[in-house]
Amino acid sequence: MQIYQQALQLKERRRGFHLITADVVYALPQIGQLKTGILQVFIQHTSASLTINENADPTVRHDFETYFSKAVPENDPDYLHDDEGPDDMPAHLKAALLGSSVMIPIRNGKPALGIWQGIYLCEHRDYGGPRNLMITAWGE
Repeated sequence: MQIYQQALQLKERRRGFHLITADVVYALPQIGQLKTGILQVFIQHTSASLTINENADPTVRHDFETYFSKAVPENDPDYLHDDEGPDDMPAHLKAALLGSSVMIPIRNGKPALGIWQGIYLCEHRDYGGPRNLMITAWGE
């Protein structure tokens, strides 16, 4: 079994849902050496998250942002943690709902995503800054 790992820093992005599949695959070309395996992508932050979803229609990204803004609104007077602004605690809650990692099977040297699937960086802050990922692939 082979194990490969690479850190990746993504440039700062505005609040929203951003496809990063190509960034991940480019950062770890050793995926191509694995016939069968697993790819894990982990984000090292608590106010951004990762998910897998529709990669073709950009309205999906807009609708994700609309949903999460309604489900976890800013300026809720019940939130105590607001040291970094009104998007601080809502960003943590959204990240907790979506999660900090995704796992994808590797088949014949490529992530075995469905035809309409992509990996998303879910940026929940207005000014989140660059985001750090740890990408790990293992298999044979």
